[in-house]
Amino acid sequence: MAAPFSILYIAEADREAAVLASGTLAYLVEAMPHASFTIVGSPESAPLFADTPRLNRLMVLESEAPSDWIGLWNRLRHARWGLIVDMRGSGLSARLRRDKRAVRGKDKGTGEEPGLHAVEAAARVLKLDDIPAPRLIVGEETQAIADAVVRPEGRPILALGPGTDWIGKCWPAERYSKIAAALLGEGGLLAGGRLLIVGDEADRDLVHTIRLAVPRNRVIEAHGRLTPLQACAALKHAALYIGADSLWTQLAVAAGTPVIGVFGPSDETRVGPWGGTSIRGPRSLAEYRELDPRLNQAIQHMMDLPADRVLKAAKTRLALSSVK
Repeated sequence: MAAPFSILYIAEADREAAVLASGTLAYLVEAMPHASFTIVGSPESAPLFADTPRLNRLMVLESEAPSDWIGLWNRLRHARWGLIVDMRGSGLSARLRRDKRAVRGKDKGTGEEPGLHAVEAAARVLKLDDIPAPRLIVGEETQAIADAVVRPEGRPILALGPGTDWIGKCWPAERYSKIAAALLGEGGLLAGGRLLIVGDEADRDLVHTIRLAVPRNRVIEAHGRLTPLQACAALKHAALYIGADSLWTQLAVAAGTPVIGVFGPSDETRVGPWGGTSIRGPRSLAEYRELDPRLNQAIQHMMDLPADRVLKAAKTRLALSSVK
């Protein structure tokens, strides 16, 4: 029997970027049912791909140090690869035996052309005409862990992801609360439903404020309890997700959940929720850059986006979902 076609997939080190490009790996899994996969990621991104079917090895590149790349090459050089897909744009594939390779440009999708979304840039690595949406493959065990936390019971779920990696992208918790109360309260489109908040333990203060929007017995205690992959599994149960420019928003996209992203000092044309809705305040990204050129200052940039605009978008999205 012939050896299975072996694919080496080198994922981005950044978790959010890895999720944005995840549709390309899901495409390969489905398009090549006899292929086996070796996946390389960072300590942060590698666990996202732990449930990939026919996974031969899941390898972690600890850092970008030359010594770590040399160590990785030593672990891979004895194999001959049918295909190498390098989403980091490294030179590793040129030094490995392979039949074919697809390597992302050094600009990693930021400079191909203005307005090119990161999902489109990832699809171009494989020269795909049909752009695969972000999708993380979730195994039965991972789904079971998420289900034990969510306890699906038929009532609709509103999911929120308020946490961000920078205060400038953080939308006020009180505005998430206002939306949760309006949608889950009496007369709301998700009346009587439950509230699921995903995020890291570091988001505790935001979560504490938002969870007060509904009775405690309707809050699903998930933040800080689920890994990103488990959170993706949990988000599959949500009727709608609302969140900031963050990993959690991209996980909701990868879960196939209807998504609304709140944006300010971020480029939604590049990282907005694929297939979802992006809402921003009155200022453009260029205007934010005038105030904060490197987009790294401790400024609450998101104060000018009112809750009512996001609530209106949420109602529209829920209405569309009900029609489908």
